[in-house]
Amino acid sequence: MKFRAPAVAVMMACLASSTIAQTVGDDGDMPSAALDLPKDMTFFGKSDPNVRKATAVINGTIITGTDIDQRLALIVAANGGKVADEERERLRLQVLRNLIDETLQIQEAAANDIKIDKAEIDDSYNRVAANFRQSPEQFSVYLRQQGSSPASIKRQIEGELAWSRLLRRNVQPFVNVGEEEVKSVVDRLNAAKGTDEFRIGEIYLSASPENAQQISANAHNIIEQIQKGGSFQAYARQFSEASTAAVGGDLGWVRPAQLPDELAQAAGGMQVGQIAGPVPVPGGFSIIYLMDKRQVLTADPRDALMSLKQLSINFAPGTNREQATTKASAFANATQQIKGCGAANDVGRSLGADVVDNDNVKVRDLPPQLQEMLLKLQIGEATPPFGSVAEGVRVLVLCGRDDPQSAGTPSFEQIQAQMEDDRVNKRARIYLRDLRRDAVIDYN
Repeated sequence: MKFRAPAVAVMMACLASSTIAQTVGDDGDMPSAALDLPKDMTFFGKSDPNVRKATAVINGTIITGTDIDQRLALIVAANGGKVADEERERLRLQVLRNLIDETLQIQEAAANDIKIDKAEIDDSYNRVAANFRQSPEQFSVYLRQQGSSPASIKRQIEGELAWSRLLRRNVQPFVNVGEEEVKSVVDRLNAAKGTDEFRIGEIYLSASPENAQQISANAHNIIEQIQKGGSFQAYARQFSEASTAAVGGDLGWVRPAQLPDELAQAAGGMQVGQIAGPVPVPGGFSIIYLMDKRQVLTADPRDALMSLKQLSINFAPGTNREQATTKASAFANATQQIKGCGAANDVGRSLGADVVDNDNVKVRDLPPQLQEMLLKLQIGEATPPFGSVAEGVRVLVLCGRDDPQSAGTPSFEQIQAQMEDDRVNKRARIYLRDLRRDAVIDYN
């Protein structure tokens, strides 16, 4: 299939034509005559760079190698560019499978008269850019620098929105959760008060008896890459077959009673930040990541909201570690003498420090090292200085603290919604499996 040459390529072709025209001799002969070139030429080797060969054709929709490269670049960027060549090739195959599924989802949505407006896709794209603290224009430049493109992310957004809307229309209305089922979960939660609940990330990989060994091996490879520093969220978005892939695999806060027995048992033996799996579950395997842990229906001190003042100083360019340590020590001595937040501004001015007020800061959202330190502070006390030579030194002064109320049982509606989501996910996997079976796919 031929594509229109990019504007840069067209411009370069025009420049080349201009150069050739300038080299024509007075007699009108082209310089190629001196090269004794054949009149009828057949090219061997690489094809025209402006012709993109399809890697796969799904019910008439083409996926090119460029599509795969640009989507793969997003995964590589999310992993800091540290992806081994062997892993990169395996990721290419997975990206192709994802693009095929994505195409099937968009096609099925279109067959059901569901079309995602360009404005809606652009709005979602702008929110993604905002998450990167960039304008849409800046984010587009960043994507191109990484070897991807805005079109690649927008296609993924379109697929997620189309599939979600299709499920809401064709699947969700036929999923019912009975009142007795919800009451049973509520009873189990109340009986489990004081036990652990978890915030879990999941990568679900479907498997059949025929390919279970291969899928398990793939899961082990994913775990290995994440343990080497890969992004769990990035792998979840590209590999997980659950609907939570769109949010990086985040299941939110769940109790053991709300999880399949296999996942509940695995989570119970994990520490925060640990990854486990592959865990055999009905229909496949799950990789789970323990993002956080707390106790069921019990207030967690880390949910406290704090009012803080931050005092910070920066070091001049060229400051060495010894000079920085001396300045930081003087900063520490002065800030430890602060008598409450009322004096923090005066102390900051005397030190030439920037002073910033931060209200309603949830302890849980801070780095673990600061969490424990702040929870031990009394009102008006300051943390020891922390930071680096490159980024400067900071001190936090505790101005106020609102402790969390005792956690209550999730509402009937919340529990019912989660149970419905689980059942929709299961039916969605069957729906997609059937689409794959009926698809006409040509590979090149």
